[in-house]
Amino acid sequence: MKKSLALLAGGFLLMMGCNKSANNEKSAMADEPAPTQRQCASYEVLQEQLKADPGLADRMNAIESFTSRIVNDPSAYRLLPDGTIEIPVVFNVLYRTAAQNVSLAQLQSQIDVLNEDYAGTNADHNLTTTYNTVKAGNIGVRFVLDQVVRKSTTKTSWTTNNAMKKASGGIAPTSPTTKLNIWVCNMGGGILGYAQFPGGASATDGVVLDDNATGRTGTATAPFHKGRTATHEVGHWLNLRHIWGDATCGNDQVGDTPLHNTANYGCPAAGHLSTCTGTPVEMTMNYMDYSDDACMYMFSLGQRSRMLAVFASGGPRVSYAQP
Repeated sequence: MKKSLALLAGGFLLMMGCNKSANNEKSAMADEPAPTQRQCASYEVLQEQLKADPGLADRMNAIESFTSRIVNDPSAYRLLPDGTIEIPVVFNVLYRTAAQNVSLAQLQSQIDVLNEDYAGTNADHNLTTTYNTVKAGNIGVRFVLDQVVRKSTTKTSWTTNNAMKKASGGIAPTSPTTKLNIWVCNMGGGILGYAQFPGGASATDGVVLDDNATGRTGTATAPFHKGRTATHEVGHWLNLRHIWGDATCGNDQVGDTPLHNTANYGCPAAGHLSTCTGTPVEMTMNYMDYSDDACMYMFSLGQRSRMLAVFASGGPRVSYAQP
């Protein structure tokens, strides 16, 4: 299962956009249909980011080199006395209808899901036996609801151009170098959610979620009604790649995840085999695959190390770590 840590020029420079299948022949004023399948439309977002920020590629290369150096040095992590890193979360809610103005209870349910999934206390965590030896358990990150900012809008839906993150028409991020901003809005074009990797501009840093894929109550709609879209997107925000490396049998820069030939959707049967070298059993239950919410429930130890590396001294998210 060990993969090379060599950089893949096209694979690691991604701003992740996760799609929902939708009928694009809708009326201009109709709400987006609820998601039915997790997809990815990240390449276009990446191209726009690279055009706007010529230094992004160099910064992400430097972060990747840093990660490979630090991943085996846990002493470099700056943790709280109880062994965790606490991340304040600001929800920025943009709504046109009353339903899109998701409740505080729904937002709190999203925080609860993040804390369960990143602590390994989620009820379904022990469902896998194939990968017990590399199952991460507690990542060492805790999320705290810090603030909710709401804004009414006449905009029917939002795209991946980051307009929702601007004060004119959207909501500008709050303290983006010390707080995780999550925008909740009605995404168009089939988008379920997307995140910015470490290295991007602070003015656009954070995660975007469709209101139908936020938390596990209120407007959250099956099969993305268990809050796992945020778990997946925050994984990207913490420097994780898709488990298939965004290429056929690609490299996710993690040594203990098996080679996947592509994304998995729905709820794959147990023992689903990859077509890559060695035909390994795929880790379809990993949060960085595209399985439905009910069928993803673990990170690997290698993914844990990679996420924690961003908080190491000199790391791209060290400003979130507590002394």
